[in-house]
Amino acid sequence: MRFVIGHRLDTRIAAILAGLPAHRWAPAITADGAEVREDAEIAEITDLVDLSCWPDGMRMIARREDPHPGAQLTFTDVDGHRFQVLVTDCADDDIAYLEALYRGRGRVERRICDAKDTGMAKLPSSSFAINQAWLTLVAITQDLLAWTQLLILDDDLAKAEPKRLRYCLLHIAAQFVRSGRRNRLRIADAWPWASQIVEAFNRVDTITLRC
Repeated sequence: MRFVIGHRLDTRIAAILAGLPAHRWAPAITADGAEVREDAEIAEITDLVDLSCWPDGMRMIARREDPHPGAQLTFTDVDGHRFQVLVTDCADDDIAYLEALYRGRGRVERRICDAKDTGMAKLPSSSFAINQAWLTLVAITQDLLAWTQLLILDDDLAKAEPKRLRYCLLHIAAQFVRSGRRNRLRIADAWPWASQIVEAFNRVDTITLRC
């Protein structure tokens, strides 16, 4: 069994990363391995850190990237870069692949956070059966949100967290009316995401259902 896990970034490791020569950094790749990331680099620093408390064969890999606009910097963000480190016992020479493998775990953690935000963190009853039904609804909600973002949303809404989707999409300023034997949804022109919602409905109409 092999693993890739995150490691605490302290001032000692941050100092090592800040002084790492430029030639030790290599481009990172996207999670699917299809493209090179222009805003992120990786480096192996196993020879510069003490891993004696870990099992034999452990390695440490670091990533540095440009923080997204508006991100709050911390004391470990040196020279405008945001650093992260991970440890692994995988012997693969392709450290870009190992780092991308670790980032895949981040997507799982993001889904767990989304599940908590949609009700998993607050069970409604002391009854097991009621809580079981509640968690089933949470899972259904996550499926619906995930497929909605994948199939019909774009730009910021395609990556938004449930709290933002509730505000922008699920709680839209609109009115449901029936006229001429047709149902219509009238969205307020001043709603900032009105055009994105209309485009989402148009994409729904173009989806081909396969049984």
